Amino acid sequence: MKHPEFPLSEELIYLNHAAVSPWPLRTCQAVSRFAEQNTVYGSHFYGDWLKKETEIRSQLQTLLNAPSAADIALVKNTSEALSFVAYGLPWRAGDNIVTSNQEFPSNRIPWESLADQGVELRQADLNGAASPEEALFALADSHTRLITISSIQFASGLRIDLERVGAFCKQRGILFCIDAIQSLGAVQFDVQRYQADFVMADGHKWMLGPEGLGVFYSNPEARERLKLTQYGWHMIKDSHNYENLPWEVHPTARRFECGSPNMLGIHAWSASLSLLLETGMAEIETGVTANAFHLQQAIAASEHLQLLSDSQRPLQSGIVVFRHRSLSNDRVYRHLQNHGVVCALRGGGIRFSPHFYNRFAELDAALELLKNSSDIA
Repeated sequence: MKHPEFPLSEELIYLNHAAVSPWPLRTCQAVSRFAEQNTVYGSHFYGDWLKKETEIRSQLQTLLNAPSAADIALVKNTSEALSFVAYGLPWRAGDNIVTSNQEFPSNRIPWESLADQGVELRQADLNGAASPEEALFALADSHTRLITISSIQFASGLRIDLERVGAFCKQRGILFCIDAIQSLGAVQFDVQRYQADFVMADGHKWMLGPEGLGVFYSNPEARERLKLTQYGWHMIKDSHNYENLPWEVHPTARRFECGSPNMLGIHAWSASLSLLLETGMAEIETGVTANAFHLQQAIAASEHLQLLSDSQRPLQSGIVVFRHRSLSNDRVYRHLQNHGVVCALRGGGIRFSPHFYNRFAELDAALELLKNSSDIA
C-alpha cells in the first residue's frame, strides 16, 4: 500500500531521492493555497507569510538540533552557503583546507578558487587509510584552517563519523564545515554533538522540498569570523524600517540573507519539513537504512549484480550503488529508466536512493528487471 503523502504514478518506482525528490501531497497543496491567495489577495496577508518564515527557521532548528533559530539562515542553495564561508574567512598565504577526493563539486570548487590567495586544498583518499576519518586527519597540520566534508558522499553513500571529525577539529582549533545535503531528511543529525561551525544543505533532496531554497547553519562564534560578501535591505538589524540610517548588520544568521525571501519556496519547504518532523527522524532513518540494507542483501545475493557500496561501515546511509557484472552501466541505466525506475548513474555504477516511504516490494520489482541479462536492451 502506498504512503498517502506520495501518490506517485503507478508507472514509476522512485529511487532517486539523493538527486531530486518528489514532493509530498501536503507540499503540493500548500503551494496551491499560496498561489490562490496571491491571485485573489496579492500581499494582503504578508504578515502571515512572515510567520511562516519564522516557522521554517524553527523547523530547521529542530531538524539540525541547532541551539537557536537565530543560527539558521535561508539561502538559495548549498553552493551559496559554502561560498559565504570560503569568501568570508580571512585567509593567509600558506593556509590549507582539508577535504576528500569524493566531494560533489559544490564542496570543492569554492575552495579551489582560493588558490590565488595562496590557500591549498588537500583532498584525502577516503579509501586510502584505516578509516575515512583517519584519511582526513593525516592531511591536517598546523596550517589547516578548516576541514570541510560531505556527511554522506553523493556517489558512494559513504557516511562519515561526524562526531569523531568534530572532536578532532575542536581539539586543534580547526573550523569544521559540513555539506549535509545527503543527510538532512534521511538520517538523524546533530550540529551540537558534531561541534560543527558551519552546516549547509539544499531542501530538494531527502528533505522533500523545492529547488532554490536551502539552509545555512553557523554557530555564533564562527559566524562572527565571516566577513559579509552580500548586502541588501533584508540583512540589516531593522529591515522593515526603510529609513534606517545608519544601519547595522543583523545580529543573527539572517545577516546572510541580503534580499527578499523566497516566500513560495518557504511555504513549500515548510510543508515538506512538517511531514519529516511529524514522522520523526528516528523513524525515518530506520526506514531509510532498512530499505538500503534490503537492497544490499538482494544485490549481494544476485549472480548478475555486484554491490559497490560499503556494507560493513557501522554508519549506513540511504544510498546504494551497484553494477551489472556483464553489462555496461549505461545500458542498465537506460533499461531501468525505460521501465519507470527513477535512479542515477553515480559512483561507477547505478545509484538507488529510496526514502522511508518506499516499500520492499518496489525495491524487489526494480531489481527483478535486471534478473535476466538477455532482457536488458
